[in-house]
Amino acid sequence: MRYELYYWPGIQGRGEYVRLALEDAGADYADVARGNRGMAAMMGMMEAGKGTPPFAPPFLKAGKLVIGQTANILLYLGSRHSLAPKAEAGQLWVHQLQLTVADFVLEVHDTHHPLGSSLYYEDQRAAAKKRTEEFWKQRVPKYLGYFERLLKSNGGFYLTGRRVTYADLSLFQIVQGLRYAFPNRMKAFERRIPGVIGLHDRVAARPNIKAYLASDRRIAFNEDGIFRHYKALDV
Repeated sequence: MRYELYYWPGIQGRGEYVRLALEDAGADYADVARGNRGMAAMMGMMEAGKGTPPFAPPFLKAGKLVIGQTANILLYLGSRHSLAPKAEAGQLWVHQLQLTVADFVLEVHDTHHPLGSSLYYEDQRAAAKKRTEEFWKQRVPKYLGYFERLLKSNGGFYLTGRRVTYADLSLFQIVQGLRYAFPNRMKAFERRIPGVIGLHDRVAARPNIKAYLASDRRIAFNEDGIFRHYKALDV
């Protein structure tokens, strides 16, 4: 099956978690909105007046199925590409981990846009500074500490044991994004999460992921995405 991924063409964003799963699996897919008339096709699907149109990207077209929401897409892909356990309980556990990642991603976004997504960062600098301080004092230790404990409890290789899942790929992206957005803060914090950093390095070394990161399919981090680097927030 050739999948069609629909997401904004200029940013990694939430679509990147899906891209990582597709790339690791060696799946055949088109990143539709990055091609000619791809944006028009994406907007047309969202604005459809019948059927089950997605609310927002990312969404994935798999045959006749159109699946929206990052965690929902990964739940679908995980069982079909050996990126989740076969048993239902294991699949739900990995899905639960992915939903926790999704919660964290929202908190990352709110460091630079705490008052509203429709406002520019420049309109909320003071609030962003205050939110970022709380984020690094309370939220980063809470989330990454949770994943660190999970790794220690099962041997420290991947979140669910010896086999990689899409949740591990997503945690890799979290580390990559925090290193970009907050290089100074993240460098100081990494000594507290050696297991998470080890997982990141194992994912980065996986052949398909390594090739993807070196390709032009990997969109560079930038200040239009979720992870944004503002010097004033990284001190």
